[in-house]
Amino acid sequence: MKNQIGLENSYAAQMSDKLNVLLSNVQVFYMNVRGFHWNITGKNFFKLHEKYEELYDDLAEKADEIAERILMLEGKPVHSFSDYLKTAEIVEKTNISSDVETVKEVLNGLSILIKIEREISSMAAENSDDGTVDLMTGYISGQEKMVWMFNAFMK
Repeated sequence: MKNQIGLENSYAAQMSDKLNVLLSNVQVFYMNVRGFHWNITGKNFFKLHEKYEELYDDLAEKADEIAERILMLEGKPVHSFSDYLKTAEIVEKTNISSDVETVKEVLNGLSILIKIEREISSMAAENSDDGTVDLMTGYISGQEKMVWMFNAFMK
């Protein structure tokens, strides 16, 4: 049986679960980056303060898009922080304020998101789920550019 957008119900349920894992990681990463934005200190304050605001705004938009995709698949997005923390691979970070440490954490978070997004994209492609593939492709290409830029910053 197919759902409202023409995808097999069993696939849609599995994809909703995978997207909820991504959503959980995005939400924990969002809070980490928000904390980095608030607490950054040092000579790179102005650059990183602004960059972290751009990043957490982007993550907030992604969280909304991921939740909406789950709903399109007729799933239910997780929406409690306790569930996010149980599900996410990205670990909650507190009281980090140095430029080097925050950038290392951002790079780690981005690498986790990219890994999950590639898994989702692959599964979606195998199931002709072009909407999810398109969403993941955009996320991956943007985050790969951020990884390159943050690595350049670290050199």
